[in-house]
Amino acid sequence: MNIENKSSYQVKRILGMLGISAKAGKIVCGTDATIQDIQRNKVSLVIVAENASEKTKKNIKYICDKNGVTILEFGNIDEISKTIGKSNKAIIGIKSKSLSNEIEKLIKENGGDLLHG
Repeated sequence: MNIENKSSYQVKRILGMLGISAKAGKIVCGTDATIQDIQRNKVSLVIVAENASEKTKKNIKYICDKNGVTILEFGNIDEISKTIGKSNKAIIGIKSKSLSNEIEKLIKENGGDLLHG
């Protein structure tokens, strides 16, 4: 889902949910930390930035598929990082099942889809 093609209101809602998740301490960010928490069954949803490297996408998709975790592409590294108050984060793991469900619903309503590849 390319953010430039979506309504700014809907994108702000999604980014807002990511920000709320971060403030509530319900996320993990970065490839290594996210993979660790996926393997510990602590992550319900993974969001990967559209401009993440293909190697990163392939690696995180493999881990998510192996562990039954949904993975979605959304936004770009700068927008996601700014929203969660970090820098250069291409991958976010959402730990709360209820927040995961809401974020997944919002992304899919706005044309987002599972990471394929």
